[in-house]
Amino acid sequence: MVTVAPPGSLGINEILSNARARLVRVGPRETHEAMSRGAILVDIRPAAQRAEFGEIPGAVIIERNVLEWRLDPRSDARLTFAGSYDLEVIVTCQEGYTSSLAAAALQDLGLTRATDLDGGFAAWRDAGLPTTGGRS
Repeated sequence: MVTVAPPGSLGINEILSNARARLVRVGPRETHEAMSRGAILVDIRPAAQRAEFGEIPGAVIIERNVLEWRLDPRSDARLTFAGSYDLEVIVTCQEGYTSSLAAAALQDLGLTRATDLDGGFAAWRDAGLPTTGGRS
């Protein structure tokens, strides 16, 4: 068993820090305002998390495993609204970690306005913004 990291590899904390250094992260209220002017909020959480904790009205559900294909303007599998590189996209997950990695991946595709919701769904809910469903 190899217990020493291979040369050049990065730990997840470094990868997350690198991703966030590229983003202008937005809080729940900023996200709500951005949605009102046409920004797309993308919820990448799996169905089980959405069922347990609830959803944000107006968010587009795109699970993480297909995110890049659905939002890349070059992709044959893109969603109809994803035809422009200047699309304002805000990604959310449950607590704002996976969404940072996902938003950085969208920037790699050329979506320069992609960012994430700082604190994720939990921060949105704690800010008293609208949610639907959920068991907890």
